[in-house]
Amino acid sequence: EMQLVESGGGWVEVGGSLRLSCAASGFTYSCYSMAWFRQAPGQEREGVAFINHNGVLNYGDSTKGRFTISLDNAENTLYLQMNSLKPGDTAMYYCAAAATTVDDRRRCTILDYRYWGQGTQVTVSS
Repeated sequence: EMQLVESGGGWVEVGGSLRLSCAASGFTYSCYSMAWFRQAPGQEREGVAFINHNGVLNYGDSTKGRFTISLDNAENTLYLQMNSLKPGDTAMYYCAAAATTVDDRRRCTILDYRYWGQGTQVTVSS
């Protein structure tokens, strides 16, 4: 079973940077999709950044150009580098991993985001 543990949140001034980390275990390097989501009080959960085993990266419209997602295979750690932070980036940030299946022809199927970390708070003060 996959386990995810986030760290790196905290307070930062407008325009500052933070790097979030997510220590991951139990996933398959040849077939995965991992992501960062965030949720502010009273708002819906929002997808921030996504990465999969094909190296495809995707970002939410509000974070494109400012945030960078990466995966260190050697350290089994997912990162989110956040630059030019704004008050609107204030939220609880969650690391997530999708359930996957691999058939006997090694074809990878990405299912739903089923595994979640406990979250790390990011607060951007003006």
